[in-house]
Amino acid sequence: MPQARPRAYLIFTGSGPILALSSYPKLTDKRLVEKLRYKGIDKFIAYQVDLDAVEKRYSSSLEKVLVDLQETQDIRVLDFNGHQIMANFSLDELGDPIKFGA
Repeated sequence: MPQARPRAYLIFTGSGPILALSSYPKLTDKRLVEKLRYKGIDKFIAYQVDLDAVEKRYSSSLEKVLVDLQETQDIRVLDFNGHQIMANFSLDELGDPIKFGA
């Protein structure tokens, strides 16, 4: 059965922003949160980013990540360079924040 199209998120963590793709149904999915905790991310503020907008800015690396996510339900970091991420996306493109952690 084909999986749903992955979602892209701009995630602000304690060490800076990351741009990630996830095949989980939502960013606060318990399995996904456990993976983030394993990587030291206990709290975050995130915004879903339009996947088409991500494709325009990261077309070469996006293809590889999308193929990888078709095989398994997971999360993949597409970019961890905060300066580059913030230069690539306008804050006006972001929707409502997803807050996680106390």
